[in-house]
Order: sequence, then structure tokens, then C-alpha cells
Amino acid sequence: MHDPIKAQQEIISDFSLLDSWLDKYQYLIDLGKALEPLADSEKTDDRLLHGCQSRVWLIIEGDADALRIRANSDAAIVSGLIALLIRVYSGASAKQILETPIEFVAAIGLQQHLSATRANGLHAMLEAIYAAARYYQEET
Repeated sequence: MHDPIKAQQEIISDFSLLDSWLDKYQYLIDLGKALEPLADSEKTDDRLLHGCQSRVWLIIEGDADALRIRANSDAAIVSGLIALLIRVYSGASAKQILETPIEFVAAIGLQQHLSATRANGLHAMLEAIYAAARYYQEET
């Protein structure tokens, strides 16, 4: 089973190997470029996340035992943030998602290096993931 706590620890460890924020931004961009692309047919308005300045399409599927998260953005840094959230939460159960607060953002100092609009977008993505987890958990 997927472990969101371990995934966050790995992210913190990965970022600790990078010396400068320029390197960390580049790493984020590279993570975003490696995201599984969504088909154009999946980039529909009902999957477009509100609260993000850039365009973010978010798809959350599965059940209470395991949620699969797929997403893409038209912005490089945001795509990297998506990749990190997918790494933490995709494959986790609804219960794990709801019981595992996002800690890597503060631990790696990301909050001080995100613009207000990107921070709002990150918050909107997290809220959508938590809302989906609550929905799937209530379905059981």
C-alpha cells in the first residue's frame, strides 16, 4: 500500500540534496515535464481547477481504498507541484489522505519561495484532493 508519509520524507530528502533555490526550481520543472500527459479529451472544463492562476486539470479516480490522481498544468512550476502532490497522495486510501497533512512544503522551505498565486493554486489542489478523499470515504 502507498505510504504518503514515506513519500513526503523522500521528497524532503531529495530537496535537501539541492543547494540553491535555482536548482530546486529546476528540479520542480523537471518533475513537471515527467508527468504523465492527459489526453486532450480529458482537458475538459469540468476538470479545470478553480483557484489557480494557471490552468490545472485534475482527475481523481478510484475508491476509498486507493485513489489515483492524474493532473496537468500549462505552467512549468505548477506542473512540478502537481508531480509532488501525486507522489504523496496518488495510490493512497481516502483515510490516509485525510490523515496525512502536507508537511513537505514547509520542511523544504517551499512556502517562502512560491508566489501568492502559486501558493493559492497549491492550496486549491490540496483542497480538491481532500474533498475527493472525503467523498470516496463517505461512499463506503
